[in-house]
Amino acid sequence: MQAERTSAPCDSDARAGAMAAGNPLEEWLRNFDEVVEVERGDIVEGTIVAISPTEILVDIGCKADGVVPSRELERMSPEELAELRVGDRIPVYVVKPEDVDGNVILSIRRARSYHDWRKAEELMRSETIFDGRVVDCNRGGVIVHIGRLRGFLPASQIVSGETAGPEGHRRTDDENRWRCLVGKTLKLKVIEVDRNRNRLILSEKAALRGSRQAAKQRLIEQLQVGEVRRGVVTSICDFGAFVDLGGADGLIHLSELSWERVNHPSEVVQVGQEVEVYVLEVDYERQRIGLSIRQLQTEPWEKAVASLCVGQIVQGTITKVMAFGAFARIADCLEGLIHISELSDGRVNHPREVVKEGDVVPVKIVRIDPQQRRIGLSLKQAREELEEDFDWRQELEYSLKEEHQQAEDT
Repeated sequence: MQAERTSAPCDSDARAGAMAAGNPLEEWLRNFDEVVEVERGDIVEGTIVAISPTEILVDIGCKADGVVPSRELERMSPEELAELRVGDRIPVYVVKPEDVDGNVILSIRRARSYHDWRKAEELMRSETIFDGRVVDCNRGGVIVHIGRLRGFLPASQIVSGETAGPEGHRRTDDENRWRCLVGKTLKLKVIEVDRNRNRLILSEKAALRGSRQAAKQRLIEQLQVGEVRRGVVTSICDFGAFVDLGGADGLIHLSELSWERVNHPSEVVQVGQEVEVYVLEVDYERQRIGLSIRQLQTEPWEKAVASLCVGQIVQGTITKVMAFGAFARIADCLEGLIHISELSDGRVNHPREVVKEGDVVPVKIVRIDPQQRRIGLSLKQAREELEEDFDWRQELEYSLKEEHQQAEDT
């Protein structure tokens, strides 16, 4: 016991003396103090000290050697093994802190997979769109690698190649349905990561939506009211036409397609047609774009209406009959409304009782509204005035005839 009590001061004195004298033992003692303690699941960085066909030795700072065993090497591809060199610093995963021989069992593949899982999680968190190359396919979809992980792109999330095969015909064989995509690079997003289930799900649909949304945001931020852009008509509906400006669709309302009356957008534009449009409105908050074609056209209304005045009677062609009245074209680019109350002196239940499309009738201009670009017309007032004028002419002609007859008699 006495020896034990006295040995400690002696060891301490020897250690201090060795370090003070610059003895080579000093370095060993310092390294001994810095020995790393590891646990299963740790990922640490080490230096490759030896490579053999059966194992790789890695110095990770522990008292015992770190060993990458043969079963790990068998799972690595020749390309992966060829990348390793003595002296390289590499991350390793601690499989077992100590085996029966006292060595630390390590895995290079698990360490790399850990970083790949971290990368996949970051891609999902940031909603990053990335390029992924299709390496294989099966009945359910295709396989894309993220690092050394196998990501799965299910059929429901694929946009490219859904109906295309080498012959250009729809494929019905599920085994080969996606074969045309192998080797191709797709725009993808990570939509699910589950390390415990070794599940990594990708989506091309989400990537395309995200890519288009980002492009739309950039375009809307750049657009200015009053500028002129070129675009392609993508769709037509009853109330207008949508135009792709290169990342975002804008709407040309029915009223902005032409200065003339338009019953349906197909009268002016067709899907796939390239058009020049005027940026009428940009709603940055709701991300909506209002466009116009007619703003780029010479406005014919003011020029045409300059020759007209309230009270004037002109010829009009009935173009449309509605429950509230009838529209009549009084010039190439001018239409006016004959309200149902201005069709006849008598009671009118529906304008069709008085006029029909294609009828040419006299109308009196009762109102001109330059701001609203509207003209009010009256059929009954025109007829009344024309009848009065006709009666007056008849009376004048009768009087002239009487005077002439009296002159002859005398």
